[in-house]
Amino acid sequence: MKLATYLDPQARVRIGAVDVATQTVLDLQSAHTALKGQPSAHLASMLDLIDGGPSALDLARDIERQGAAAHRLPLSSVRLLAPVPQPRQIRDFNNAEDHWRDAFGGMTILSARLAGQEPPPRSQIKVDIPEVNYTQPIFYISNRMNVVGTDTDVQWPRYCEWFDYEAEFGFFLGRTGKDIAVEDASSYIFGYTVFNDFSARDKQIREMQGKMGPTKGKSFDTGNAMGPWIVTRDEIADARNLWAEVRVNGEVWKRTSSASMVHSFEKMLAYVSECETLHAGEFFGSGTMAGGCCLEIDRWIRDGDVIEIEFEGIGTLRNKVVRAK
Repeated sequence: MKLATYLDPQARVRIGAVDVATQTVLDLQSAHTALKGQPSAHLASMLDLIDGGPSALDLARDIERQGAAAHRLPLSSVRLLAPVPQPRQIRDFNNAEDHWRDAFGGMTILSARLAGQEPPPRSQIKVDIPEVNYTQPIFYISNRMNVVGTDTDVQWPRYCEWFDYEAEFGFFLGRTGKDIAVEDASSYIFGYTVFNDFSARDKQIREMQGKMGPTKGKSFDTGNAMGPWIVTRDEIADARNLWAEVRVNGEVWKRTSSASMVHSFEKMLAYVSECETLHAGEFFGSGTMAGGCCLEIDRWIRDGDVIEIEFEGIGTLRNKVVRAK
């Protein structure tokens, strides 16, 4: 099932079931009211649906099967929002070996440029990947208030000259839990969406010298793009075997794969939940796929560029970057 949050033609926030084949979305609440005679609390928002657990998702599936055509709208007539406009938490990971290596090389090259120096050849940059990257998932907590959906402009921070996309996907938790075992973790995954963790690289280079992780390099309005919808867990047979593609203004800049992930989502869940309660509606980002950012390929986006990130079985997230004039 594909589930979206959107603004309908009357500018009401709704949740719906997307049919990709017909390019339509079923208004679940309106269809429920028509079929059952009253609205459902589980269909008021995506968080309400997630909080309702398996029975709420079963209800949504039943409504989709019975939903009348009168409550189905063309996707072109609605505005898709982020699937969960305000996740309860965002944790984003650093989880691809090639990204560890090539992003470090890119940081070295960019640092030299910012200092007015000739960058070293990438082949001469020595990269030592800390062992901790292999033994445990590495993550940071992002700003859950900065989320936008597909086809929404992303505001280029005024303090940044070297702006970057990051090709990721991730999942929303469908259950609350603590000390989750790896073998049980998949049952906590509600569904997947595409994620673009935009980054102000020049700011990030400076502030991470403080050894405290990213702050303003990652935290600015519209910086966390998600969408176009959530694909429920049952539609993705293997989250570590999906092809992905990055396009800028329609041109393919990178083809990559989730096979580049070192740690599985299940291992991430088990690690983060150790001695900590995780809540339904939280979001876990996969980390950037191998080659999935400007820093790695040393090819940079510009004002007005449209970035599309597509993941197999999920969909395409599309955003234009806009600098203040």
